[in-house]
Amino acid sequence: MADQKKGQPNKASPEKTHVENTSGTAQRARLLERLQAGPIDTFTAIRELNIVRPGARINELRDMGHRIMTERLTLTDDQGRTHRGMALYYLSTNPPVRGTP
Repeated sequence: MADQKKGQPNKASPEKTHVENTSGTAQRARLLERLQAGPIDTFTAIRELNIVRPGARINELRDMGHRIMTERLTLTDDQGRTHRGMALYYLSTNPPVRGTP
């Protein structure tokens, strides 16, 4: 059973959302924390945050009222394959610096 104090809801805080935790709540917390640090692309969210469907988590965060913007980029994956139309996500208050994803 989870270590939880009585009467407190089970909320994922960024400090407690280890990448092994694949709950939607934990994924959203990790992604929002990362967005607050700066832009993140789809491949990075998958690789570093263990979020298999970053677009779904972004939509959930938007539904919660977060102003997240999307730019489309051409990126190269770890195997050297080029992918067009990949997403770069950022908070409207934290836009990317031009020339760097």
